[in-house]
Amino acid sequence: MTHSPPPGRPRARIPGPQQPPPPFPRIGAGLWRRCLKGGLALWALTAAVAYTTRGVAPLPALVLLGGFLIPVVFVLWAYERHGRDLGVSAVLGCFLAGGALGVPATVLMESHLLHPSLGRFTGVALAEEAAKLGALVFALRRQPGLRGARAGLVLGAAVGLGFAAVESCAYAFDALLLSDAADLRVVLETEFPRELLAPLGHGLWTAIAGAALLSQRRPNGHFRLAAPVVGTWLGVCVLHAAWDATRGVAGRLVTRVYGVQDAPGPFGQPYLPRTGAGQEHLFALLSAGGLVLVALLGLAWVWSLTPADAWRNTP
Repeated sequence: MTHSPPPGRPRARIPGPQQPPPPFPRIGAGLWRRCLKGGLALWALTAAVAYTTRGVAPLPALVLLGGFLIPVVFVLWAYERHGRDLGVSAVLGCFLAGGALGVPATVLMESHLLHPSLGRFTGVALAEEAAKLGALVFALRRQPGLRGARAGLVLGAAVGLGFAAVESCAYAFDALLLSDAADLRVVLETEFPRELLAPLGHGLWTAIAGAALLSQRRPNGHFRLAAPVVGTWLGVCVLHAAWDATRGVAGRLVTRVYGVQDAPGPFGQPYLPRTGAGQEHLFALLSAGGLVLVALLGLAWVWSLTPADAWRNTP
């Protein structure tokens, strides 16, 4: 025996189909701008406190803020513009994996900086670029769906910028410890140029190598060391070695122009044995020009990897 439903509006309804939650958190647009503005304000306040008090307590915070601000902002920008569907966990994991390599790489680089040569520049470039690609593979080993040029560019840049952030902090702390006294100027001179150039250095090189690696990744998630991957890695190592050798080459050119005796070789010590005002200005100009040239070559390479269809169908 059945009963008709009572008259009136039903008090309960069967819920309709629910939309699945988005695979990535909804981060509001412009987060990278707010992070940049807030970080710069906090960094300036910390620098002012350090300058006013002449104490050592604010210096570690200043080093960490200066080391991580630009890399974090750039990663947020890349995520917002080109990597929302890649997922926060993938981007964050790549950034942390790259950062974990920063301190041991800095320790290994000390002898390289004390005794620079063409062989050391090349060896360091090969080792660091291979390590960063290994970090990218490690971070993405359980995410087989992440593949393609766009994913490689964004996630590779995250690895490189994480590496650059920790490396910059390590260099700044090292310079601070080796100085005669806790000096704010030492921190700024060591860290500020490295932070401004971080997206055009480690971030750019690992983005290029990551694009090649993930473009060759199989649908089942296996990574392939195909010829394009190896060739791209070698090309990135050339850019890396050229970047490191820029100051030494600039010093050699200046000594040749001014006829300085006992000039270092083209890959020798990155300073001038005897300098005047004119030599210092020319050295600075050639050093900056060399870095700009290497950066432009890297940017042109990235541009060639990003045609219109490179930003579709991944993942």
